[in-house]
Amino acid sequence: MSYNIQVGISTKQPHHYLTHSWKHVFPHSQRLTNLDRVARLLSGFDLVGLQEVDAGSMRSNYINLAEYLALKGGFPYWYHQVNRNIGRIAKHSNGLLSRFQPVEISDIPLPGLIPGRNAIMARYGSGKDSLAVFMLHLALSRRARLRQLAMISERVNDYQHVILMGDMNCRTSSPEMNLLFQRTCLRAPLEETLTFPSWRPQHHIDHILVTSGLEVLKVQALHHAYSDHLPIIMELLLPDSIPLLRLAA
Repeated sequence: MSYNIQVGISTKQPHHYLTHSWKHVFPHSQRLTNLDRVARLLSGFDLVGLQEVDAGSMRSNYINLAEYLALKGGFPYWYHQVNRNIGRIAKHSNGLLSRFQPVEISDIPLPGLIPGRNAIMARYGSGKDSLAVFMLHLALSRRARLRQLAMISERVNDYQHVILMGDMNCRTSSPEMNLLFQRTCLRAPLEETLTFPSWRPQHHIDHILVTSGLEVLKVQALHHAYSDHLPIIMELLLPDSIPLLRLAA
């Protein structure tokens, strides 16, 4: 699963961006209630990439939201990556939750007009039969996204079996996604899965992409209004050579 959780804010209408905007700065009592709903949803999956989590600041009551969701969802392994540290006010982060222990996990700095944005890379297994998982949240600027995906392409090509997921802020048919498909063995999806906005999905900007050695059994967006994005899920059948025989991402 890949899910932009909007820091635990439930957004169900366009006007909520204005009326709920204070929740991006200040704590509120409904945040953990909404996150508990998110955790119950995540608990049915093996690997979850999270965007727009907080690593523990005033607005989240100093709770690391990736850790909170891992504990509530029953994930033994979790990782958070701070991309924007605004002191006590906010710590914008990505997160990765896993039921399997990665042999390696690292941050990949991404280029952009504002420094600090990173991708997460987790590797399962070793050698040519390893599985590399990349999780990222791309910039709003197309120019920056082109540079970011050009860099990620170089890292993706180091591995035979790859899952790349996250909030890409662009459609499959965009120039930046076409660059990714041209430079790597990642496959373009057969059809668009609309994820944004959650109350009336019109845009395919959240993606899970895989290389040809991974068999895709199912892809869909789950219609749960816990954020302004819908979560996108994929069920995979992995080759026998990869230690994890079946992985629902």
